[in-house]
Amino acid sequence: MKFSDSLKKNSDFKKVYSQGVSYANRYLVMYVLKNETSQNRLGISVSKKVGNSVIRHHLTRLIRESYRLQEEMFNSGLDIVVVARVTAKECNYHQIKDALLHLGSLHKILNRSF
Repeated sequence: MKFSDSLKKNSDFKKVYSQGVSYANRYLVMYVLKNETSQNRLGISVSKKVGNSVIRHHLTRLIRESYRLQEEMFNSGLDIVVVARVTAKECNYHQIKDALLHLGSLHKILNRSF
């Protein structure tokens, strides 16, 4: 992620959950909150309800990679938290990418040039 950082602190996640705006689709939920920087910060949350650690880490890698390859499409200066739903465990990369871009368009955080 050349343009983005990671959300790591629990307090950062809580701030995005409480003050941010959320949209959901079949596989993912996305919370978005503006931050004071020129970079995006991405946080990924996958619950134990989704599956064991292998499945959770696989989903985390899929979400991070799909964001990384599409990150020039997203506006900057945002804190983004992506929560994987239970239905996402059967998804492949293309389904996750499409779900992520769909949520980005719902939030209207995709650049106009794409």
